[in-house]
Amino acid sequence: MLHSNLIQPESFTQRRYMKKLIVNADDFGFTRGVNVGIIRACNDGILSSATLMANGDEFAHAVQLATANPQLRIGCHLAAVGGKAVAQSASPLVDENGLLPKTLTQLIVKIARGAIRAADIEREFAAQIERLLAAGIHPTHLDTHKHTAVHPAVMQALARVASAYGIARVRWPFEKNAIAMSRMAPKQRRAYFKQRLLAQVTRVSARHFATVMQEHQLRSPNYFCGIALTGLLDSAALITIIQGLRDGTTELMCHPSLYDEDLENAATRLKKERQRELDALLDAKVKQCLLEENVTLISYAEL
Repeated sequence: MLHSNLIQPESFTQRRYMKKLIVNADDFGFTRGVNVGIIRACNDGILSSATLMANGDEFAHAVQLATANPQLRIGCHLAAVGGKAVAQSASPLVDENGLLPKTLTQLIVKIARGAIRAADIEREFAAQIERLLAAGIHPTHLDTHKHTAVHPAVMQALARVASAYGIARVRWPFEKNAIAMSRMAPKQRRAYFKQRLLAQVTRVSARHFATVMQEHQLRSPNYFCGIALTGLLDSAALITIIQGLRDGTTELMCHPSLYDEDLENAATRLKKERQRELDALLDAKVKQCLLEENVTLISYAEL
């Protein structure tokens, strides 16, 4: 497997005889309910890591909680789409209101037209990392909001800022294996297939991403999952994932939150689904499954 051969940080013995899991919550700093849910999932559940949005509306609140809960290891959730830009200088990446493109599709179209360059994205990413550093947060790793790193221009920007700031660990944003769907309702299965298709489409960029990582001496977990289950992650699905883990390190991406009025009014399709994910991360049966499967929880700091 290309990814394994090129950028595995662990020895063969470690990969063969140990199952390690990073449970990473995206969108830290998005709303206060998201922030509180993430801290609770860390303190009372199986969450081991989170990535902080420098342009999140509740960034300051997230920093306050992170400072009070140093056991939660924090990375940077780099945003090339969604919300306000952090960089102060004018950039073709933003509109007249200082807003980033709303979707990955809009970003790709602008890149294809030559309106946005990798250097523009790199400048914004650097400003976002600087905001975390200024707040006393030293990121353990980097990932990108809405999986924009699957695009070559964003890949390059990600790799360059990672090298520039000495952040050697990044997300491997390519999901390969499906999970069992026997416990899913028919509606959930349809949604899962849609998400699964998205995961398959993004894999066409995996080889190039591995090459970029190798060039910049970056590391990532052996495996990644969570795209196909975005909005569908519950206790049953989480147990199925744990039972199917392979030797090596896997990152599970999740989006836990308290469901409240702020989240209901926020610009996200994940509403009550985030509460369901939080409940799953707190479920005693899920914790027991980790013990039964001899899975060790780690963060990117231990990668």
